[in-house]
This record gives sequence, C-alpha cells and structure tokens, in this order.
Amino acid sequence: MLEKRIIPCLDVKDGRVVKGVNFVELKDAGDPVEIAKLYNSEGADELVFLDISASSEKRKTAVNMVSKIANHVFIPFTVGGGINSIEDIKAILDAGADKVSINTAAFNNPALVSEAVKIYGSESIVVAIDVKYNGNFWEVYISGGNVGTGVNALDWAKDVEKLGAGEILLTSMDRDGTKDGYDIEATRAVAEAVNIPVIASGGAGNIEHLYDGIKNGKADAVLAASIFHFKEVSIKEVKEYLKSKGVEVRL
Repeated sequence: MLEKRIIPCLDVKDGRVVKGVNFVELKDAGDPVEIAKLYNSEGADELVFLDISASSEKRKTAVNMVSKIANHVFIPFTVGGGINSIEDIKAILDAGADKVSINTAAFNNPALVSEAVKIYGSESIVVAIDVKYNGNFWEVYISGGNVGTGVNALDWAKDVEKLGAGEILLTSMDRDGTKDGYDIEATRAVAEAVNIPVIASGGAGNIEHLYDGIKNGKADAVLAASIFHFKEVSIKEVKEYLKSKGVEVRL
C-alpha cells in the first residue's frame, strides 16, 4: 500500500501567507520562507505554494519567492498560480520547484497539459480543480474561484487524466477555510473516477478530518493550511494519529 501524504499549503498574496474562508476574507499567517522551513523540519511529505491572486490579476507567479523557498526545503515542492505557458512552467521548475500546479490555464488550454507532460513528465504536472456544488453536480471554477465554467468536475478530472497529468489537487470552495471537514462526497467521486492520485483540499479543521479524507474520501494525500499555520495540530501528531488508525504514512 502506498503511503498517504500530509501536505501543508502556503496560499500566498502580496508576499505573505494568507488564509481565508471560501476564497475570501484573507488573514495574514506569516512569512512564506519561514513557514516553509518549519514544515520541512516537521516532516511534511510535500509542500504546496499557491500564488492565489496571480491568475485573477493576470500576472506571473512570484518566481523569486519560489527560489527562496526552494533553497530551504528538501521535500517535494509544488507551485501554482499564474502559470500559463511552457515558459512559465520552465521558470518555476528552474527556480527549484519539483512540480507545477496548473488550474485556469489547463482548463482554457488543455493542450498545455499534454505538452508539459511530454517535456517534463507526468510526475511534474499537477492539475488543480476548484469545485463548488451547484445543486446538481460539482462545477469547475477557474480564475481563483471567480468564474464558474458550467463543467462537471468528474468530466474534467477524467479529461485531465487523459491529458497525462500526474495528479489532481481537488479543492472544495464550499468547504475552503470553514474547518467543517473536506467535501468527502466530491473527493470520493473524483478519486473513483480517475486512476491518478487525488489530493483532498478545502475544509480541514481537525485531525479526524484528515483521516476522513483518506479513509472515506479515498484521497491519496490530504492538504491543509489553517490547522498547521495556527499551530492547532502538528504534522507529527497527524501522522502518529493516522498510523494508530492503520493508515500507512512516512514517520
């Protein structure tokens, strides 16, 4: 059985880590480099850095910040936000990231994903999917969660797999920052629809939620922000808890 991964997420805006609710009401959570160093030392399996306003502000990801973080972390490091071209992907990987996460550009230009996979391999390409339940299905949202597409997330997830992406970062906008737990139904539905790893994101509020995302959501990895940023629980505590529940993790 593959080990399940615990992934802290740095949502960055204007050079600072922030955390909000449903993608708005952002609060400052600290310096990205210092927080990244802490998670590296605490035993995080990976680290995700999302420049959350890059797409909506139509600008590039902050490459200098990526480079600074990469100099201090020795775990797989994924970067997303404002990545629109092969040149952008190259710049991020050259700055020290191990993977790129593409959301809006992947949806608007699916060929970007397949081209990137050909050049850099599927293990370097993550497609992020932000979803919101519209009463009938989980709808894909782009541009930092500001634009609904009318597309069913299950259909887009299957397309993403066909394009060759190595994994999916699935964020429930309904649950984001609420601390009410992941959207288990959405996570499980996507995980069962594809054969590539799915990272659950949006809503982790306690240690049990992370277990629920893996056990009932069938996620391969669980991503969290607030509970780690504000020291509500440590990565070590999460892993020890999961281990006690029979989940394979790297201690």
